[in-house]
Amino acid sequence: MANTIHVDIVSAEGEIFAGEAEMVFVPAQEGELGITPRHAPLLTLIKAGEVRVKTSEGYSSVFVGGGALEVQPKKVTILADTAIRAHDLDEAAALAARQRAEEALASAHDKVDLARAQAELAQIAAQVKLIEKIRKGGRG
Repeated sequence: MANTIHVDIVSAEGEIFAGEAEMVFVPAQEGELGITPRHAPLLTLIKAGEVRVKTSEGYSSVFVGGGALEVQPKKVTILADTAIRAHDLDEAAALAARQRAEEALASAHDKVDLARAQAELAQIAAQVKLIEKIRKGGRG
């Protein structure tokens, strides 16, 4: 179709989404990107957050824990470090993970431990933010 772009969202665990979309919103390192059909080619890193895919049936949301984005005029590929469909997110597990990350941050012994704990905390914070958005009636 002329007014759609093919979208693939994959992670090490497997394919999360594959299909045609009218628009895709991605949390890039420098801010959110909106991608439409015939978008200029682009290759960039993405940060932890929500990927929203607008299809003819509505929106699909996927949480990604970071990764890479490749855009071609007829195809968008997201290679995510981790990816979970928004409706599959587990609030209790995310809150427990946030507690563990905060404890790791407080007990970091060197710069490597500190950086690892900060990265984990940022990813969990993005996940909790999406869970709260869904609970308040946002897309999911």
